[in-house]
Amino acid sequence: MSHEPDPSTVPVGIPAVEAATPAPEATEREVVIVTGMSGAGRTRAAAALEDLGWYVVDNLPPRMIVPLVDLMTRSGSSVERIAAVVDARGREFFSDLEEVLGHLRQAGVFYRILYLDASDEVLVRRYEQVRRPHPLQGEGRVLDGIAAERRLLARVQERADVAIDTSELTVHDLAREVRAAVADGAPDTLRINVVAFGFKYGLPLDADHVVDVRFLANPYWITELRHLTGRDAPVRDYVLARPGALEFVDRYVWALEPVLAGYLNEEKRYVTIAVGCTGGKHRSVAIAEELAVRLRRRGERVLVTARDLGKE
Repeated sequence: MSHEPDPSTVPVGIPAVEAATPAPEATEREVVIVTGMSGAGRTRAAAALEDLGWYVVDNLPPRMIVPLVDLMTRSGSSVERIAAVVDARGREFFSDLEEVLGHLRQAGVFYRILYLDASDEVLVRRYEQVRRPHPLQGEGRVLDGIAAERRLLARVQERADVAIDTSELTVHDLAREVRAAVADGAPDTLRINVVAFGFKYGLPLDADHVVDVRFLANPYWITELRHLTGRDAPVRDYVLARPGALEFVDRYVWALEPVLAGYLNEEKRYVTIAVGCTGGKHRSVAIAEELAVRLRRRGERVLVTARDLGKE
């Protein structure tokens, strides 16, 4: 039996158009597992992902991730990006997570683990503010619950693709960090976060590298520049014109080449470079921005933040 359409029922030219029209390319599905310490900002991270169009499921038992991914990969599904929030609220179900991750890997599902953390002091303060018990504290103190949760999450933390310390982040800063972590790119892309900071406010807790640019003359002592920041052209030009400034940037970017390549080989997908001066307003901001320019020229994906602007 012939399967050719009856010419009398097919408008002229349609078969030719269909033959010349390529089928749409399959889109790679993405899965992000959001986990980490209770009180570290998982809810805000989930909201940021939802704002980006991700299908977000909160407080999901790990074993439910597999059927959820199956639904996404079915032919005809319009869902291409799923974020599952998995944490200690799952109690005894949480122990299934490692087995589930192994199943996803064997099935060829590309996933990333986004791990949120904060210092014990910050977590205690946050729980005191909301006046709620920690899910694992039982009859003990909040600190007891935090300690129990750290033990429970230790192995998952080691496997995290992206780890964000939220101790010093505002909700807006966290949203920016999450957006940077899941920005579109190939699986072998490294995300570089360059953070300008002031030493007098302390080191960024999540810094992988710390750069001290206090060897450069401080624009703070120039009246015309004091009220400006390293993002303003007069300050940027002044800082980069100091002896050794551009040479330092060039040599540092060159020194980073094998480091960044090594991170990719070791499956580390996110690195934070902290650039510090005294107050985090002039020199560190200008050098951080220039570092980002040089790294982007090399094809790196870079986000720049100035942690301490506005604190003076």
